[in-house]
Amino acid sequence: MYWQKYPATDKALCVYPPAGHNMALFPFCKTATGPVTRWQLVLYCLIFSLIIYFLNGREAAVGVESPHPIFRAWGLDRERAMRDMTAIKATALETPWGAPLVWGDTQASALRRARFAQRGIRIGLLALVVGTYARFVQRFITSAETHFLPGQMVTYYILTDNPRTLDPPIEVGPDRWLKVVPVAELPGWESLARRRMALLADAIRNPIGSEVEYIFCADIDQEFVAPVGEEILGDLVATLHPELYGMPRKEFPYEIKEVSSAWVEEDEGDYYYTSEFYGGLVSEMYSLARAGSLLILRDQAKGVMARGLEESYLNRYLIDKRPTCVLSPEYSCWKRALAPDGHVQRLVSSG
Repeated sequence: MYWQKYPATDKALCVYPPAGHNMALFPFCKTATGPVTRWQLVLYCLIFSLIIYFLNGREAAVGVESPHPIFRAWGLDRERAMRDMTAIKATALETPWGAPLVWGDTQASALRRARFAQRGIRIGLLALVVGTYARFVQRFITSAETHFLPGQMVTYYILTDNPRTLDPPIEVGPDRWLKVVPVAELPGWESLARRRMALLADAIRNPIGSEVEYIFCADIDQEFVAPVGEEILGDLVATLHPELYGMPRKEFPYEIKEVSSAWVEEDEGDYYYTSEFYGGLVSEMYSLARAGSLLILRDQAKGVMARGLEESYLNRYLIDKRPTCVLSPEYSCWKRALAPDGHVQRLVSSG
């Protein structure tokens, strides 16, 4: 059977094939009432296309990667999160309350750098080093020497329970100092999380408060990989979490236990901030660290600990007292992060 057209009507119909041709190749050429019409042919093509589309979709679904560990841990929907994040294509430059949202390569950041560059500012960079984390100190300091506020006076404060792990001393450049601040031994990650804000408050009170104007707290297992300049300076500075930026408020892993001092109600919160990099004026950072440590002590007395540990208390504080400067995820990246594509990674965690 072959398809032919009537010249006058431009209509197609089926013609029976010569003997020996396989009719199985033409299953739709006849109906119970005779040859197929043009509209029946269109319908058959549509059905065939849908079958192909369905089969391709099933095949593609096999290749979808498994959810990221952070989404499994927090019970988040990775696919929905990625849809929400890709919807945010424009780079926001300001928070809803008017604070700058800093991206390093914008004109606004260039203006902020110019405003501070002519001043001789004393800045501290603090990291807590316990146990095996001593192996990250060399890389952290070396990368900061290259990228962290070049041209400014910087003091590195290493809070550690084993000062000998920094032997031999790491050499730093002009107008740079490295100071070791001994702390009591802190066995275990949870113990460290409970004590870090209290240790920060103690260190700011003595000796940091009298030595620098600004202090930034960073996790030691990070590495500066691109310039981090004066654009980060502000009274109270927080950094957007690299894997939660752009996600809807309902997906933020705020503390949900009402008994906890870190509890956040459903109508509270603008962003979710990381505890891996934050800072500001020493007076503001002392208030933050002091308040956070008191919240943790209050929960300890009740036998409670927020699910995000120190980060939950940090977010509780920053909801009550919004930061005056918010850093984009460029300033706290994870190697496996879902941060927006096309932006520079400046501080990268190996955790």
